[in-house]
Amino acid sequence: MPAGSRTKNRAARAEKSRETRRRIIAAATGLFVRDGYLQTTMADIAREAGVAVQTLYLSFGSKVAVVSAALDLTIVGDDEPVPVLGRPWFDQLRAEPDAAAALDIFLDTATEIVMRVYPLYTAVVHASADPELAEVRDRIKGRRFASHEAVMRELTGKTGFNSQLSVERATEITYALTSEEVYGLLVAERGWPVPDWIDWVRRTVKAELCVLDG
Repeated sequence: MPAGSRTKNRAARAEKSRETRRRIIAAATGLFVRDGYLQTTMADIAREAGVAVQTLYLSFGSKVAVVSAALDLTIVGDDEPVPVLGRPWFDQLRAEPDAAAALDIFLDTATEIVMRVYPLYTAVVHASADPELAEVRDRIKGRRFASHEAVMRELTGKTGFNSQLSVERATEITYALTSEEVYGLLVAERGWPVPDWIDWVRRTVKAELCVLDG
């Protein structure tokens, strides 16, 4: 077989495998959100995704690995191998000299991620008495804090940033205000319209992190 044909065949197999993973993750996400993590079995996921249970285990190895992959994909929004801070919005934030405008870029992304992740994150939290799942939850929270910290380090040198705040304190403020927990309390529990929540987050974060005119 010519080298070009072998390359095409490998590419086709890789894309087929990637599509299978996408289908499995989409099926698992729906089941975890609807039925709960503990109630969902690997057989349920395989049936919903239209694959053999053996294929599911070969692709992921365990249900914890499935939910971990589902969270990773839901956070970034696609299955491209590019981390959150490798996305175009972070380059735009770094290039923006004004702290308030840079915060707008960050908060657009942060609030979008919270809304996208909240249903699956809640399913994980509800089952986090499971030690393995608690580790997944803690890993996600640790990565989110680290991402916020990287953003705050970029903001400290920009015009209008509150120089009285340390990077750590600024990170803690945004980490709390843009958390799934606060979103759950205000939007899911208290019924705030999403635009009201986004506006509140934006105003509150800027009031804390920026020196505002007037």
